[in-house]
Amino acid sequence: MSDPDPLFPPGFRWGVATAAFQIEGAWNADGKGPSNWDTRAHHAGGLAGGATGDVACDHYHRLTEDLDLMAGLGVGSYRFSVSWPRVQPAGHGRWNGRGLAFYDRLVDGLLARRIEPLLTVYHWDHPQPVEDAGGWAARDTAARFADYAEGLAVRFGDRVRRWLTLNEPLSVMHAELSGRPGPRARRHGLRVAHHLMLGHGLAVPRLRAHAPDAAIGISLNLAGTTPATDRPADLTAADRAEAYEDRLFLDPLLRGDYPHLDGRPVIEADEADRRLIAAPLDFVGVNWYAPARVAASAAGVFGYARVPFPDVRTNLLGWPVAPEQLGALLAWLRADYPELPPIEITENGYPDVDEPDATGSVPDLPRIAYLRACLHQVRAALDAGSDIRGYHVWSLLDNLEWDHGYRPRFGLVHVDFATLARTPKASYRWYRQLISAQRSDGKDGRACSG
Repeated sequence: MSDPDPLFPPGFRWGVATAAFQIEGAWNADGKGPSNWDTRAHHAGGLAGGATGDVACDHYHRLTEDLDLMAGLGVGSYRFSVSWPRVQPAGHGRWNGRGLAFYDRLVDGLLARRIEPLLTVYHWDHPQPVEDAGGWAARDTAARFADYAEGLAVRFGDRVRRWLTLNEPLSVMHAELSGRPGPRARRHGLRVAHHLMLGHGLAVPRLRAHAPDAAIGISLNLAGTTPATDRPADLTAADRAEAYEDRLFLDPLLRGDYPHLDGRPVIEADEADRRLIAAPLDFVGVNWYAPARVAASAAGVFGYARVPFPDVRTNLLGWPVAPEQLGALLAWLRADYPELPPIEITENGYPDVDEPDATGSVPDLPRIAYLRACLHQVRAALDAGSDIRGYHVWSLLDNLEWDHGYRPRFGLVHVDFATLARTPKASYRWYRQLISAQRSDGKDGRACSG
C-alpha cells in the first residue's frame, strides 16, 4: 500500500507546466516565423518518427479548452513559455501583434480563472534568423534576448507577476555539443553557456524596470551527482560533473563567478559580465527528473560519462526512477548554497506510453506513484529547512517531447494526436484531489508570495 499524499504549508503553490513549441502548433499562423526547432523538425531525420511541431496539441486554437482543464484541476499557477518567433519573428525589431494577442488571451484567461501566470521568456525556441546569425554561440544573441524580454515586460508586466528568464540553460548547452570533437565541443558549449547567462543577466533589470513588483527567477535542471565507485578517477569525475552541470549556473548566479577546477574558473569571464549575471534573483526554479551517476571517461566532453545505477529500474526514456534522490539534491542545495533564494519545483514528471484502456480511461498509476514519492521528498526537505514555495507537474498535456517525438507522454491529460481530443488521466484526478485536500485543510495554493 502506498503512502498517503503529504500535506503542505499554507500558501504552497500548486501548478502545472508546459512549453510553447511542445503544445502550441500553429507553427506559421498569424505572422509567426520559423523557429530553430521548426527548422530542425522539418529537416529529414530531425525528430523521432518524423515528428514536427506544426500542429502539436493545437493549444493555439484550443486555448479555452486547455484553460478550463487547468481550472478543473484547481491549480493556482501555470508555467508557460512565450514563443519568441511568434511575437518577434526576426528576433529583433518588429513585433507581431497577432502573436502578442494570443498571449494576452492566455494571461487574461488565467487571471479570470484565478490562476497565476508564471511566464518563461525562453524555453529553447528562438527565431530562425537568430540561429542563422550564430544562435547562442554569438554574444549578440544575449543582447537580442534582453531586448525581447523587455518587450514582453512592456506588454505583460501589468498582469504577470512571476517571470523566469531561461529554461534549463544546461540542456541548451548540451544540445550544442553533438557533432563536434572533444576540445572544440567543450569550448563551444561553454561559450553558449556564458552567453545564456549573460542574456539572463541583461534581461533581469529590463524585466524589473517594466514589472517592478514582479518576482524574477530562472529554471535550472539540477540532477545531483553520484560517483560510480569510490575509485579516485570516478570521484574526480563526479566533481567535474558537479562543476560542469549543477554548479555551472548556480555559482555565477549566486556567487558571482563560475566554479573552479584545478584552481581556475571553468569559464573565464570579465568582471563586468560576472556582475551582470549575478543580478539578484527572487527565486530559483528547479527542474528534476532523475539523478546522475557518473564515471571517468576519456570519451566524455568534460572527462566523465553517465552510467546506469545498479538495481534501479528505468523509465521509458531510460532515466533511473529514484525519487529519493530528489531529496538528496534538495539537501545538497540547502547545505552548499545558504545564499540560495526560495525554490520552486518548476518541472517534475514521469514519461510513459499511457494508452487508454477498453473503457477509454487512462490509468497511469506509475505516474501517480512517482509524483507522490517525489512530493514526499519535497515535504521532507521543507521539514529539514529548505525554503520551497511551489511545485509544478510536467506536464498538463501529452506533447511533443523534443527529439523523442510524440511517443513519451508526460501529461496529466491524454491527447489523441490524431483527433486532438483531451482525456484527463487518473493522475489528473489524483492531482486535483491532492490540491483539494490541501485547501480543505486550510491551505490555499492560489496566494503565495515570493
